[in-house]
Amino acid sequence: MKRILLVEDNPDDEALTLRALQKVALNDEIVIARDGVEALDIAFGRGEYGNGNGSSKPRLILLDLKLPKVDGLEVLRQLRANSETRTIPIVVFTSSSEELDILHSYCLGANSYIRKPVEFSQFCDALRQISGYWLSLCQLPPQIDCQR
Repeated sequence: MKRILLVEDNPDDEALTLRALQKVALNDEIVIARDGVEALDIAFGRGEYGNGNGSSKPRLILLDLKLPKVDGLEVLRQLRANSETRTIPIVVFTSSSEELDILHSYCLGANSYIRKPVEFSQFCDALRQISGYWLSLCQLPPQIDCQR
């Protein structure tokens, strides 16, 4: 089973995303981080989220940008700066259509930038396409430290 890290601080968007993922019959494990610090702890397997062997690392991260404690761009920066998390696909999935957010996301290494659709059917379709591509179609590298 693949693990998806959903980084979302808005409870309504979290519920909508989980409902949409359920509707598209995604059976992968969904782990939720509600702020940037928690997202980094989960991705790096630190503290209560670590098991020491790296198997708890997500295979896909859906990252909102406007987060408490540490914003999404800083989360992205730290994940890309670390050889253990550098190859995890990160899809910025946000409400922002600000050109600077898009530019900074790609400059920091986002694999994709998708604005959350307002209509539920389009929201479901977006998540179906994201998960289908990143978890089924795309060949991802094994989860190893890139420094090795």
